Amino acid sequence: MVEHAPLAAAVSVPPRRRIGVLGGTFDPVHIGHLRSALEVAEVLALDELRLMPNARPPHRDTPQVSALDRLAMVEQAVRGVPLLTVDARELSRDKPSYTIETLELMRAELAAEDQLFLLVGWDAFCGLPSWHRWDELLKHCHILVLQRPDADVEPPDALRNLLAARSVSDPQALVGPAGQIAFVWQTPLAVSATQIRQLLANGKSVRFLVPDAVLAYIEAHGLYRTPN
Repeated sequence: MVEHAPLAAAVSVPPRRRIGVLGGTFDPVHIGHLRSALEVAEVLALDELRLMPNARPPHRDTPQVSALDRLAMVEQAVRGVPLLTVDARELSRDKPSYTIETLELMRAELAAEDQLFLLVGWDAFCGLPSWHRWDELLKHCHILVLQRPDADVEPPDALRNLLAARSVSDPQALVGPAGQIAFVWQTPLAVSATQIRQLLANGKSVRFLVPDAVLAYIEAHGLYRTPN
């Protein structure tokens, strides 16, 4: 009688994850940020989209309120929205927040085949050549450019060449863990953090421009008000 070796147990392969990242000062977070994030998360069937407050962004003015206040507002904003989460890692740095360094850390935490998507607005995308080690970004992620119909800035030549080589017309057709660029058309919302800060400084209401929980936090802590 011939004995047969036992069949090897089936190896369970974890499903590939799809993670989006939207960074910003979120000073304060508002419905424009949140609507863009949610649209992308749903259209691309992401497992999660992380809102990542910057501590000291190299290309922006110093935020008006503290990192802890901005983090608290983002946490309030996404509460109860399963697709949206908060990643506070950049706030623990005592130096400028460089996106490439954040992506390297995130990629090291993910499985090799997990997809990582970096969301940037059109203006920020056009400024990529001024970012620290910008030409390495696509080694770690796909770039999703949030394009609005009213965008009229022309990309620099360095980006034209990159787009010719790496762009994909359909964002849902991005393959592999990283390396490609796609455009996601967004419904424009005429709201900005600058506008919100100005309204608050003038004692005006910002209701319906920020989530109610964020408004309650701003009012409870007296943020953005002009001192008497």
